[in-house]
Amino acid sequence: MGAHTLSITVFVILIAVTLIITWWTAKRVKSSRDFYAAGRAIRGWQNGLAIAGEFMAAAAFLGISGLIAFYGIDAQIYSLTWFASFFVVLILTAEMIRNTGKYTFADIVSYRLADLKVRPLLAVCVLVVSITYLIPQMVAAGSLSKMLFGLSNVWGILIVGFLMIFYIAFGGMVTATWIQSIKAVLLLVGGYMLAFMTLSHFNFSPGELISAVKNSPTLGDGWLNPGGWLSNPAERFSLGFSCLFGTAAMPHVIMRFYTVPTKKHAQSSAMWTMTFMAMFHILTWIFGLGAAALIGPEIIAAADKGGNIATPMLAQFVAGGAGTIGGDLFMAFIVSVAMIVIIAAVSGLCIAASSTFSYDFWFKVVKKGQQSPESQLRTARLAAVVIGGISILLALGLKDSNVAYLSGLAFAIAATVNLPAILYALYWRKLTTQGALIGIIGGVIVGVLSVVLGPAVMKEAAIFPLKNPGIITIPIGFALTYIGSVLTRDKTANDKYTELSVRSFTGLGSE
Repeated sequence: MGAHTLSITVFVILIAVTLIITWWTAKRVKSSRDFYAAGRAIRGWQNGLAIAGEFMAAAAFLGISGLIAFYGIDAQIYSLTWFASFFVVLILTAEMIRNTGKYTFADIVSYRLADLKVRPLLAVCVLVVSITYLIPQMVAAGSLSKMLFGLSNVWGILIVGFLMIFYIAFGGMVTATWIQSIKAVLLLVGGYMLAFMTLSHFNFSPGELISAVKNSPTLGDGWLNPGGWLSNPAERFSLGFSCLFGTAAMPHVIMRFYTVPTKKHAQSSAMWTMTFMAMFHILTWIFGLGAAALIGPEIIAAADKGGNIATPMLAQFVAGGAGTIGGDLFMAFIVSVAMIVIIAAVSGLCIAASSTFSYDFWFKVVKKGQQSPESQLRTARLAAVVIGGISILLALGLKDSNVAYLSGLAFAIAATVNLPAILYALYWRKLTTQGALIGIIGGVIVGVLSVVLGPAVMKEAAIFPLKNPGIITIPIGFALTYIGSVLTRDKTANDKYTELSVRSFTGLGSE
């Protein structure tokens, strides 16, 4: 059996398992609360596993390892900051979000402010963030299927897209949670197997792996010191800043804190998230340096210039090599898990986008809160189908493009717009509706321009100097909201601050 056939076989088996789960969970979705928030019945440990699954995605499993194999340990900054970001979530937002909102992050901000003015803009922001972060995942799935399954990237995008629509339209957040949880377990199992087999080539000693890289004539100290990938310290600091604070404002992460029954479970979710993320991200440097030492950056680059198949190539090598049953089977398992990772990630983003449209825009703004539960559920499912279809079309249109900049755009807008809105709403009495509007509109403009005019898009002709603009745009987002608020007055927002504070600390009225 060839490597492509083996990969497809393993993938089909894993997909069959997820479809059975979808059939089982779909029977539990009987209301909009079930669709949006899994009936608020998810326990802290499982929610933490699902949230960790959001960040043990293709970027972590494939991207970080490839960057380390090509440039050295610099890319470990992703692992460190994504892990540390949940200290921010735990301390500042986890409990507050669970107690204050209902289904989306716009619930928190619009509770204090003029709902019909703020909510539509926040809904647009969430749609932009979700879709711009979703498209690169789908394009990556297309590239992965082309290289490793022998299928065209068009088929890869279509398979991932239609599975995403099926999971969300039928199972909603319940299915998304279970798939993320299973994906995270598979990733942890596969990751530890790969790390164990990689270290077996170095007498099970991380020190010997490091020495092998250091003493390699083609690698050397450069792979173990910062600067190989991000030579500009400002770029390195800005990337870390964006990951550290942007995570707390990503809509698909915020939504997960509504799935738990109590604030205690929300806090537990953040703690479990850090635990599972630490268990995985402690391994990424082993994958990257192992691939560099055992295979070599040149061979990896010849197979894929982006380095995204460094991990599958490492799996094949350490399990026996190309053409062996062990090597091809282990690579097939790792590739299939990587595809499941992408499907789970896009499903989480799709439900965030569809929930924002069906709940924040359609139910709250268009219908003014007057819609039957059955109609709400139909709207949510239709929104999932439409947004999924739009995402497929956009991904197909960009299938041959380098869309990595879209991920940066998503984090830039989330951290520049969403984070100030959430923190000011929760912690600052003087926030006004006008200030929030200035911060939202100005933050979107600043976030988009910083990416479009930066090196990610304009290359050498860039006007803005940083690929990762967070160090500039996040303070601007906070400043715009602050200045807009101190220059205006909003008695209702001021009066509701006390009410929101009581609710955020106690949970009274959250339902």
